[in-house]
Amino acid sequence: MREQDMMDKEEIFSKVLRAGRRTYFFDVRATKAEDYYVTITESKKFTEADGSFHFKKHKIYLYKEDFTAFTEILTEMTDYVLNNKGEEVISDRHQKDFKKVSSFEENDETTKIDKSFTDIDFDDI
Repeated sequence: MREQDMMDKEEIFSKVLRAGRRTYFFDVRATKAEDYYVTITESKKFTEADGSFHFKKHKIYLYKEDFTAFTEILTEMTDYVLNNKGEEVISDRHQKDFKKVSSFEENDETTKIDKSFTDIDFDDI
């Protein structure tokens, strides 16, 4: 049996999350003993200067005995991020004019930014 046929045979249930240049694949698969486990694959598209592209993939195998601890830690981490930084995405990849201000610059009166003005570039939306 071809390797691809074996991969298709062991795939039980799948979901896909598209997130910009990244795609996440969540798959339930079966072991040779017909037990189930989960794979999470991140696939990221890279475009070359000549217009061609390739994908880099990273995969996590998650087995039943680790589900509870994995879920607890993932929930703790995501709750921490949301509670401390909120849901708004702040990133230099998402905002062309994003500039990180160091704590030294924040305290310098000459570098304070007028926060009453917002420069919006609708091409970014």
